[in-house]
Formats: sequence, structure tokens, C-alpha cells
Amino acid sequence: MKKARLNQADISKKSKLLCERMLADLEQAKRPVLEAVKCSLDNSFYKPSVGYLTPGDKRVRTELNVSSVQKLSRTVFMLEILLRNLGTGQVNTKRELYYISKGMVKHNKELKVLDFDEQTESDAIIDFISDMLEVYREELNCFANDRGGQTYSKQLIVEETLPNGKTATIDLSTLGTSPFQPKNKPQNLKLRKRGKIDFVLIVESEGTANTLVANGFTDRNKCIVIGAQGVPSNAVRGWARTIQNQLDVPMYFFGDLDAYTLQNIYRTLKAGSAASLIRNSEFSAPSVRFLGVLPEDVQQYDLHYYNVTEKDASELRSIKKAQDALKNDPFFQDKKNKKIAAILKWLVKEKKRCEQQAFWMVNPKDPVTPEKIILDKIKKGAWV
Repeated sequence: MKKARLNQADISKKSKLLCERMLADLEQAKRPVLEAVKCSLDNSFYKPSVGYLTPGDKRVRTELNVSSVQKLSRTVFMLEILLRNLGTGQVNTKRELYYISKGMVKHNKELKVLDFDEQTESDAIIDFISDMLEVYREELNCFANDRGGQTYSKQLIVEETLPNGKTATIDLSTLGTSPFQPKNKPQNLKLRKRGKIDFVLIVESEGTANTLVANGFTDRNKCIVIGAQGVPSNAVRGWARTIQNQLDVPMYFFGDLDAYTLQNIYRTLKAGSAASLIRNSEFSAPSVRFLGVLPEDVQQYDLHYYNVTEKDASELRSIKKAQDALKNDPFFQDKKNKKIAAILKWLVKEKKRCEQQAFWMVNPKDPVTPEKIILDKIKKGAWV
């Protein structure tokens, strides 16, 4: 079930009650306890009717003791910073919040015991606060650096409501070969079609997306092309979800044939991640289909592929993780996804990988051949 969004007043009220309960426990000589949703694979469930990973009932419980006193104190410390940002409307990245906390410690020696040595420590506290309050980081005015999501189309118009209440309208057909890149809150964008849109192509490699556009892909086809830039960021996943919800057009993922792509990139785009269970309802695109590279493409087009050998440490790790995913990941275990799971099994067995750029070898003298193959695959339903 989709989580109801909390507004600023709700977040502030929930945080205040939490802190008051901690204070009351301390005054009564009780040990305060903080609980958060457990965001991990062993608390993940996949329902085909929903289409993304959802959390179970497991909770992470932190009770005040010698080993946890710093975590609880840091949680209250960072929560104060985040609530102050909500009150002033200030927006920050995790990196900036790390330095804000460093600055507060620098100017108040009493806070020295709360100091973060590394950003990973403050990041973990921010994530814990989000899971504890069951809110998105974006709802706490904490945004990741925008990455990926470069979008091209001759048929898409985007309306953005600005912080001052005004509306900005972006007609992507006027941008030439310059991309539109959505922010980390694409749910605030309203989309309109400029004529018919036949499909959306989400390309794993941003460089390959740029190549397709430079070679006229969006000129010849009524479509949207998005460069995902590897593992899709929140911006990419939220943007894909927004397109799915508002435009209702077929969506395809064009990426490499390897274990890492299937379990880390495609699955995250389609069903979200175990690390962000409370956010997957708005940061996943369940309707997206895997267009390729498929195992049958390697044979049909005589594509160059690589054998995974003992020297390929990272590839071997991905294959090992794939074996674990087939046994424990609810997405790959669900019968609705048996075809994509079969591809993962094939990769584990054959120990091969083939990159999306291999389609450019089919007819080296014709730069449009990859486009023809992509369109033919879409027409024939050669996707999973």
C-alpha cells in the first residue's frame, strides 16, 4: 500500500512527540528507545499487483546504553538541523549537512562528542531518521546530487511549479540536442504530450543515449529518450515513475547483458531497492520492460561478448550476488518475473556478458543500424 505523504507540520509534530517521549523516559530513569523500519532484503516483499518492493513488519530497535548513546544523541542533533531547514525552507545535500554539523561543533565545544569523523557517519544518521519517521529524505529538504536522467524528446512539455508559486514551462522540442534534466522531486512536475508519444527508451549508458539523439533518434521517432547513467539515482527513478503515472506510454530499458545490470540497475529502476523500502512507491517504474541486450540478441546479431574469467573479480562478484538474488530476492523469485530470472540464471551458468554498444558492430558503416534494431525489437515484442 502506498504510504501517505506527511507535510511539514506533520513531520515537526511527529519529531516533537518522539523527543518528548525520550525526555520523559530519561526523567523516569527509563532507557529511551528509537525504532525504524528495517530497510533490507530480509524485510522486503514483492507483490505483482503493486510492482515494487515493500517493507515488512521488521523494525530496527535502538535502546539507550553505553554503545548506543552516541547514535541516539547524534540522531537528535541531526534531527534539529533538519527541522530547522524545514522551518526556513533551506535545502541541502547530505554533503552539506555533514559540513553544517561540523560547523555547529566547531562553534560549540559542548557538541564535540557528537562530531562526525566521516560523512558516511552523518549519512547513516540521516537515513535512520528518514526510516524512523517513515518519510523521504526529500520531505526533510535533503536532496542527493542530481545525476542522470538527461531527457530528450520532440513531443514532451514539462511544467514545473517553482518555490515562489510561479510556473516554468519547458518545451523539450526547443532544446535542440541539449537535454532536460529533472530534479530530485519530479513528482512536482506536470507533463503534457506535444502530439503522440509512442514509447519511452531508458538507456543504461548516458553516452549511448546521447549518441542515439545526436544521430537523429528523437527526430525520426515520437518518443522520449532518457540516459540513466548506470544505477538509477532517485532523480531517474522518480522521473521514470512520473512519466509512467502521467503519460501512460510503453517504457523500455536498453542496457547491457550482465548480472550487475539486471540485479542492480534494471531491478532498482523497475521495483526499487531494499535500502529504500519506504520510498519505492514513488521511486520505481514497474511498467518498464527489459528490451536488451537479450541472450537471443547475441546469437541473432552475432554480437561480440566477453567470457567472465577468474581475472574479472568484479564480474565474478556480480555473478555470486546473482546466485544469492535468485535464492533470496523476492523480485526474482516471483513467478511474474520468471523470464527476467531465467536471463539471470543464464548469465550465472554461461558466465558471459555483452554490452549494449555491441549493436554498433552489426553494420559499422550505418550509424542508424542500432536504432533500426531497437525499433524492430519493440515492434516484434522482443523484450522481457
